[in-house]
Amino acid sequence: MARAGLTAERLTRAASELADEVGFDNVTVAALARRFGVKEASMYSHIAGARDLKTRVALAAFAELADLVADALAGRAGKDALVAFAGAYRDYAKRHPGRYDAMRLRLDPETAARSAAGRHSEMTRAILRGYALTEPDQTDAVRMLGSVFHGFVSLETAGSFEHTPRATEASWLRTLDALDSVLRNWPRKDPQAHE
Repeated sequence: MARAGLTAERLTRAASELADEVGFDNVTVAALARRFGVKEASMYSHIAGARDLKTRVALAAFAELADLVADALAGRAGKDALVAFAGAYRDYAKRHPGRYDAMRLRLDPETAARSAAGRHSEMTRAILRGYALTEPDQTDAVRMLGSVFHGFVSLETAGSFEHTPRATEASWLRTLDALDSVLRNWPRKDPQAHE
C-alpha cells in the first residue's frame, strides 16, 4: 500500500479495527505498520508513538459510543431512556470489544476534557434528571450505573455467564428493572450526615 495514503485518521480507523480483532493491548505501531505494509518509521510522521495511537483509538471509541447512545436516547425518558442507554452501551461493547477496552485507557485531564467522554456523563445525567436526582446523588448514581454496566458487560464478554442455567438476557433485563427501581426510590441523604 502506498505510503502517501496514510493519515492520522486512517491509521486511527485501522488501529480501532485491529483492536477489535486482536485486543487493544496488542495494538502497536509495529502491528499497524505491518497491516499497511510500510516500515514502522514511516508511521511517526502521522502519530507520535504507541501512546498517541492508543489515545486516538480511545477518543474515537468514546465519540462512536456517544453518537450511538445519543441516537438511542432521542425522545426517551425515565426507564425507557435507561434501557436505551444501557442497551447501546452493551451492544457496542459486544460488537467492538477492543474499542470498548480502549475506553478504559487513562487519559490526561486535558485530553479527557476535550474528548467525548464528557458527553457520556452528560447523557447519563440527563437520564437521571428524569428520576429527579440532584447533586450529590446524581454523581453517586452516575458511578453506580457505570459500575453496573461495565461489570455486567465485562463478565458477559469474558464468558462468565455461559455455564449458568439462567439466560444472560433475562439477568440483564432484571438488572435494568432493579436499577430503575433503585433510581425511583433513591435513598434521600440524611441532612445531618457528614460528607
